[in-house]
Amino acid sequence: MKHLLLVFGFGLSLTSLSSFAMPSYKVTVNGMVCSFCAQGIEKKMKALSETKDVYVGLKNHLVVVEVKDGLTLSQDTIRKIIKGAGYEVKSIELSEHPIEHIKSGMDK
Repeated sequence: MKHLLLVFGFGLSLTSLSSFAMPSYKVTVNGMVCSFCAQGIEKKMKALSETKDVYVGLKNHLVVVEVKDGLTLSQDTIRKIIKGAGYEVKSIELSEHPIEHIKSGMDK
């Protein structure tokens, strides 16, 4: 009986891990005002090997970076890239939601 419970518990753990979404970083950026600004930041962020996807929202001055499964991306790296592109990082917030969820406005 102990073995059955152990196997069942292990199965639940694997199910939980497989449904775990990789984090997204929501970055509020000052100075980003045009589509050229957005394209520059998006291109630099997508060039990172850790990046799965990037979304740039000009209206709300938001850059969202989704990290690939199994990889990590430091907030310092994000700050350096955005600062190097000529913009100021106002804040960085970790979100458990993927980019599509954030784009749809459901992550508030």
